[in-house]
Amino acid sequence: MTTSEAARPEVYGDDFAGASPRPPVARMGIAVLSLLGIFVALYLSMYKWGMMGPIQCKIGGCETVQNSPWSVLFGQPVAVWGLGAYITLLVVSMLGLQPRFADARWVALALFGISGVGVLFSAYLTYLEAAVIHAWCQWCVISAILITLIFLLSVPGLKRAR
Repeated sequence: MTTSEAARPEVYGDDFAGASPRPPVARMGIAVLSLLGIFVALYLSMYKWGMMGPIQCKIGGCETVQNSPWSVLFGQPVAVWGLGAYITLLVVSMLGLQPRFADARWVALALFGISGVGVLFSAYLTYLEAAVIHAWCQWCVISAILITLIFLLSVPGLKRAR
């Protein structure tokens, strides 16, 4: 180890010892995927709130799914709940990119927990599309893929958390 390496401040913990300080890549990925999820959930929320015309859907089942009884939870569109979850994931992942919170256990647990609940709920909604509604919403499938990727990216953070 050279003198300059020894004097370099350790910004992101032991995982990056010996390398140049860099932010956790997985959390950057979670932030980007969360931003994409916000766009999808906002689009579906705007449709449910009547702020736009027909939903753009290449496979033709989006309106059937969005107008089904399962598209509302506790009086609010499911898309609005998703919007809140994606915004929360974006905020937490951005906080997790700050050196101060890079090794914070609560950040790793929050990302894992929120995305885990999202994966389970998305699996339930996907089941409803396939087995009960008999229609597919491409935006819902995209959201399910995004939340699954976020969940998978959150797993390594649990190992880092102390």
